[in-house]
Amino acid sequence: MSPPPALQLALVALLHLTLTNAATSFPDFQLLNVEQVLVGVLTQPSPLQTSEYNHHELLNVTESEDQWKWKLKLIHRDWLSTENATVSRNHSRRFHARIQRDVKRVASLLLRIPGGVIHDGEAAHGVNDFGSDVVSGMDQGSGEYFVRIGVGSPPRSQYMVIDSGSDIVWVQCKPCNQCYKQSDPVFDPADSASYGGVPCSSSVCDRIENSGCHAGRCRYEVMYGDGSYTKGTLALETLTFGPTVVQDVAIGCGHVNQGMFVGAAGLLGLGGGSMSLVGQLGGQTGGAFSYCLVSRGTNSSGSLVFGREAMPVGAAWVPLLRNPQAPTFYYIGLSGLGIGGIRVPISEDIFQLTELGYGGVVMDTGTAVTRFPTIAYNTFRDAFIEQTANLPRVSGVSIFDTCYNLSSFVTVRIPTVSFYLSAGPILTLPANNFLIPVDSVGTFCFAFASSGSGLSIIGNSQQEGIQISFDGANGYVGFGPNVC
Repeated sequence: MSPPPALQLALVALLHLTLTNAATSFPDFQLLNVEQVLVGVLTQPSPLQTSEYNHHELLNVTESEDQWKWKLKLIHRDWLSTENATVSRNHSRRFHARIQRDVKRVASLLLRIPGGVIHDGEAAHGVNDFGSDVVSGMDQGSGEYFVRIGVGSPPRSQYMVIDSGSDIVWVQCKPCNQCYKQSDPVFDPADSASYGGVPCSSSVCDRIENSGCHAGRCRYEVMYGDGSYTKGTLALETLTFGPTVVQDVAIGCGHVNQGMFVGAAGLLGLGGGSMSLVGQLGGQTGGAFSYCLVSRGTNSSGSLVFGREAMPVGAAWVPLLRNPQAPTFYYIGLSGLGIGGIRVPISEDIFQLTELGYGGVVMDTGTAVTRFPTIAYNTFRDAFIEQTANLPRVSGVSIFDTCYNLSSFVTVRIPTVSFYLSAGPILTLPANNFLIPVDSVGTFCFAFASSGSGLSIIGNSQQEGIQISFDGANGYVGFGPNVC
């Protein structure tokens, strides 16, 4: 299938700052400002109280020639006041807490994707475009990003984790038989005029995995591989994104919940399935959404925007791959990796998605650290070590086995790291996206790891600062041209 004319034009465009065409050379080295990064680590803001925000302060409305556009400020989980303050303000503790969550996240994905646990070698009318700002969770030690939306009528503002690897929208609800601590009052469906339970006979109930029936109402249950879960009643409810009101969204009203969702009221699934928010909006947004995860060390916000108008002109577009065995996930084609402008000798077959649904490369907002199959990771890492022989090595930290003591440096010259995407574009990462501080005294690590399987996962650390767009209707993923 050929891309539409606008996308054909974008395919030949060069991306601003981060992307080049395969035929174009790119810098072999770049500078990492160590001093600036460490200053950012030491001056991280304290967790914020929910009372410091209200719905209007989080709303940014702008007008263009033919439409209104809405943005909501997104707050990361550790910016909320529910976490331990000592952990929140200590970068090393934030880092280790984030990695512990990330390991569980990856284990969860591997259980849900065919062959994930096998080790390497085995194997139209309606809603205007609307959006929200996204604040990086990496600043406060987590790979999760939050958006603030309204739930019910009148809308109750709630923080929701956005997750491209999930196909359900759910919130904690009263009566709460078992709930974790969240920053906002728990949503009470009895106070919402638009809440309606889904009957067991409804086709909506049939679209939910592990659905059941109780007192004539559809019940749902979602178990995550890390031990987290949510159980409750399926309902149709109104969601509000700024002034944009979306009615009859199927959501889970969770009465029994447990897991790593501390701070957020629930989860906003953005996966490729029919029950995710993207799937339910369908023709209203053309299956299109775009996000830009803000770079670490800044107080600015990124964005999450839904709709055809969110698709940028000038992006480098590559085919969006689908895995019938795992329709939730967004796969892209990756043909190779580069260090310092030199392509690393890794077979393209390692990154292929097979006909049986094994392997492949998943884009995931919920995973913090990019994973590659062991053989690919080892070759990739060794190439980086070879080109950084002048930097002082230290012992590995957590899941990272390649670390450096940069405490005596103001800036360092490091080789570029690049992803060779299918169809030609090369994504060259900013230095901050792959050599990251793990403490506040100058220990930096190469921010990649082995997946322990045939699956590759592009995590949010490597996606930061780059606009990423999903055009589900036409089957493409776009990178750039904007940065954030």
